[in-house]
Amino acid sequence: MKKRKIETVVISDVHLGTYGCHADELLSYLSSINPKKLILNGDIIDIWQFRKRYFPKSHLRVIKKIIDLSTKGTEVFYITGNHDEMLRKFSDITMGNIHVLDKLVLEMDGKKAWFFHGDVFDASVHHTKWIAKLGGWGYDFLILLNRLINWWLVKLGREKYSLSKKIKNSVKKAVKYINDFEKVAADLAIENGYKYVVCGHIHQPEMVRKVNKNGTCLYLNSGDWVENLTSLEYHNKRWELYHYSEDKLSPFYSDEDLKVMDYKELLAAITITGKK
Repeated sequence: MKKRKIETVVISDVHLGTYGCHADELLSYLSSINPKKLILNGDIIDIWQFRKRYFPKSHLRVIKKIIDLSTKGTEVFYITGNHDEMLRKFSDITMGNIHVLDKLVLEMDGKKAWFFHGDVFDASVHHTKWIAKLGGWGYDFLILLNRLINWWLVKLGREKYSLSKKIKNSVKKAVKYINDFEKVAADLAIENGYKYVVCGHIHQPEMVRKVNKNGTCLYLNSGDWVENLTSLEYHNKRWELYHYSEDKLSPFYSDEDLKVMDYKELLAAITITGKK
């Protein structure tokens, strides 16, 4: 099957190394596209919650797939987030087609686009990091509980249910935080002359026009691969919000060559490819 050619793809908040990560679905999506640029907008590997006992083959396959894309010509920009902040030690390093950085500015068809994860707006990350980490573990537990509930719901012929979305939408502080996050990001973008501002961090996929007294910009958030399974795609001068749940083709693209590899072969392939 022919892969979709896309100019730029943005994904964020994959959280590889956690129970909530949908690595198989992401692998299918990455196998179905051929992007010129792949922007990984933070929290791709969850170093905060990394456990030696839990890093499944499917998570390694995602890393190898990204490296494979880079060796085949895709320019990969890894923007650091709060859960993978340890990589900020390597900011501004380039290895082949892979660039590690904290933020990115691109010109897209004559318009400036500003990419960053978004944790810079989150005071809890910078001042009370242990609370933020505790919240991350709680979120991971909530996702596991939600999977168990949804398993029973499917068995009973009922629709799946998202506990975290219900909590976010019902808690006024959470709704206000999301609104404030979007406003601050958009206001800063307008002030600095950016027409697009692209974030992650809050796991809330969005594409909305923001206007203030100084001008306008398009605010975009790539969502996550824990609950929403979303990405952003830019092609032919247009942004689109991709939803895996609405894609009827990408599940057929899962990489069979990767599926048959054992754990040691996967590690060797990642190591060897990364040295090229």
